[in-house]
Amino acid sequence: TLLDEMRDGRRQVTQPAVDVLLGSVDCLKEMLTAIQDEQDVDKADVAEYQKALEAELNGANESEASSQDDEVVVKQVTSEVVAETVPQSNAISGWNIAFSPHTHLLKTGNDPVRMFRELAALGELTTTVDFQGVPDFHDLDPEDCHLSWGLHVAGNISETDINEIFDWVEDECDLAIQPLSPQINDVEPQNHSSVANDISTDEKPASKANTRSEQIDVPKATVENLVEKTPSPVTKTAKKAAAKTSSSIRVDTGKIDTLINMVGELVITQSMLSLVGEHFELNKLDQLKNGLSQLERHTRELQESVMNIRMLPISFVFSRFPRLVHDLSTKLDKKIELVMVGENTEVDKTVVELLSDPLVHLIRNSLDHGIEMPADRLAAGKPEMGTITLEAYHRGGQIVIEVRDDGKGLNKDILRTKAIEKGLIEESTVLTDKQIYELIFMAGFSTAEQLTDVSGRGVGMDVVRRNIQSLGGNIEIISELGKGTTIAIHLPLTLAILDGQSIAVGDERFIIPLGSIVESININKDMINRVAGKGETFRLRDEYLPIVRMHEIFDVKTAKATKLTEGLVVVVDGQGMRCGLFIDDLLGQQQVVIKSLEANYRKVEGVSGATILGDGSVALILDIPGLVRLSNQ
Repeated sequence: TLLDEMRDGRRQVTQPAVDVLLGSVDCLKEMLTAIQDEQDVDKADVAEYQKALEAELNGANESEASSQDDEVVVKQVTSEVVAETVPQSNAISGWNIAFSPHTHLLKTGNDPVRMFRELAALGELTTTVDFQGVPDFHDLDPEDCHLSWGLHVAGNISETDINEIFDWVEDECDLAIQPLSPQINDVEPQNHSSVANDISTDEKPASKANTRSEQIDVPKATVENLVEKTPSPVTKTAKKAAAKTSSSIRVDTGKIDTLINMVGELVITQSMLSLVGEHFELNKLDQLKNGLSQLERHTRELQESVMNIRMLPISFVFSRFPRLVHDLSTKLDKKIELVMVGENTEVDKTVVELLSDPLVHLIRNSLDHGIEMPADRLAAGKPEMGTITLEAYHRGGQIVIEVRDDGKGLNKDILRTKAIEKGLIEESTVLTDKQIYELIFMAGFSTAEQLTDVSGRGVGMDVVRRNIQSLGGNIEIISELGKGTTIAIHLPLTLAILDGQSIAVGDERFIIPLGSIVESININKDMINRVAGKGETFRLRDEYLPIVRMHEIFDVKTAKATKLTEGLVVVVDGQGMRCGLFIDDLLGQQQVVIKSLEANYRKVEGVSGATILGDGSVALILDIPGLVRLSNQ
C-alpha cells in the first residue's frame, strides 16, 4: 500500500500524497457517519478517492512485489480481517501458538501484525484465522479486535524467544504455546495460502445488506487440529497485572465537581481550626497545633490529588491544528510549517474544553494575515516557508499558551489610522505601542478590507478576549513589524483553588494570587511622583510604577492608612506590567477556594472571584491584570 511504501523508505512523503491520504481519511469518516445514521454512502466520492490513491500508488516503480517479502502482511477487506501466509518448511522443530487477543487489544496501541512479523523473522510462519468472533456489521466497532489466530512457526527457536514477542500483550490476550509435533508438520500450506489469494485490495466495500455474505469463509479445521492434538499447553497468566495497573476510567464531571467542592469545604474547615489554634492557650495547645499541621498537610495532598483528576494534557487541543494548518495553507497557496511545543503540559479540563475556539481563531489569523505569500517572503529575505509556533508552558502558577508567527507583524500606523476612522479613539489621543496593539481587542475593529472564510468571519478579537477572560485568563500581544507577532494567553492552572496572600484594607479583606506578588515595601515622600493626567506613581529603583489606592478603588471608608507613607505598597505583576497596591497591612498566606462572583452577582473589573475565610467572612480575590489596566486609566 501507499503507507507501506512510505514506511519502508521506498517512496518519499510528498505533499500530493499527504493531501490524498488526508482526503481519504475524511472520506472514511463520512462513510462511517453515513452508516451510523443509516444513510447511503456517496459512492462517487469513494470512487474518486480510490482513483486518486491508485494514481498516486501507480506513480512509483512497482518492480518490487510485496508477495516476495519475508513477513506477514495484513490486508484490509470489508470485514477488516487480515491473513497472509509464508510457505512452511519441512523442518521438524517449531512451535504451535493459539493467539486470541482480547477485544480492546488495538486500543492499547498493540498491533498483532507487528508480532507476526517478529515471528516470521525467527522462522517460517504459517497462519490461520478464526473469523467466528466477528459480529454483524451494525454491531462492529472498527477499534475492537474480534479475530483469533493459529500460528505455526518452524525453525530452531527457543520458547524464550516466543515469550519475548508476546510479553507486551500477555495481559491483553489468551495465549497457548506448545512444541511442534511431527503430525502437525504435515499441515498443507495451500489451505492457508489460498486465503491470501482470495483477498483483493481492490474489493469494493460491501453494502449493509450483504456484508456478512461477502466475508471470506476460512476453514478452521487446521486451528482445531492444532489445539486438539496438543497436550496441556503453556498458558500465560496475568502475572504482572498488579504491577501494570495503568488503566484509566471515565468519571462524570459532576462527580468530580462535587468532590472538588468537598475538598474546598475541607480547606475552609482547616482554616477555621487554624484560627482557633492561634488563640487557644490551654495545656494541649501544642498537641492541637500538631494535629492542625497534619490536617493542613493531608488537606493539601488531597486537594492536589483531586485536582490532578481534572488535569488533561493540552495535546487534546493542539492535536487538531496540524490538519487545520495543512488545509488552510494549501487553500491560501502559502507554505507554512506548524511547530508545537509543550503538548504534555497539563491544564484543567474546563480550560481545555473552552480553549479550542479562541486558539482556532488565532491560528487562522496567523495563517491569513500574519504569514506572507512565498514570493513576498523571499523578497523580504525570509525563508519561503513560514513558521507558526504553538507553545504551552507553566509560569508563576499559570499556564501560558503562545501563538507565534514569523510573518509581517503588526503595523502600528495602520492600526491607529483604522481606529480613528472607526471612531474608536480621538486623533489627538497619545498611545503607547502596547495600547495600540490593544486596539485589536475593541469591538468592531478590523484591518481586513473584506471578510474571508479563513479568518475575517465576523468573529472579532474582542470575542476571543472575552472567552479567555471568562476562564479567568488574559491575552496580550507582542509584535515587531517585519519580524512577526506573538499572542500570549495566560490562564489559571485550575479554576477551583489557589495560593494567595491575604491583605487588609480597613475592615475589608482581599486576596492577592501569590504568583503575582513581586515584593512589598514602605515608601517615603522622596519616592512619590505625581504625573498630570496619570495620577500617582512611585520610583522603585530605576522604574516608575503607578499606584492603586485600594481604599479608593473599592470605596472602603474604614481604611486606616490614607497617606502613602503610612501603609504598605505591594508590587504586583500582571502580564509583564507592574503597579503598586496601596494597602493597610499584610495578614498571611493561605489556600483559598475560588467562588465565582460573576455567576452569583456580576463581573467586577479588577476582581476575579471571592472566597470564604476561616472566620466566615467573604474576601474578594483580586484580578491583578485587571487592576494594572485600571491603574493605567
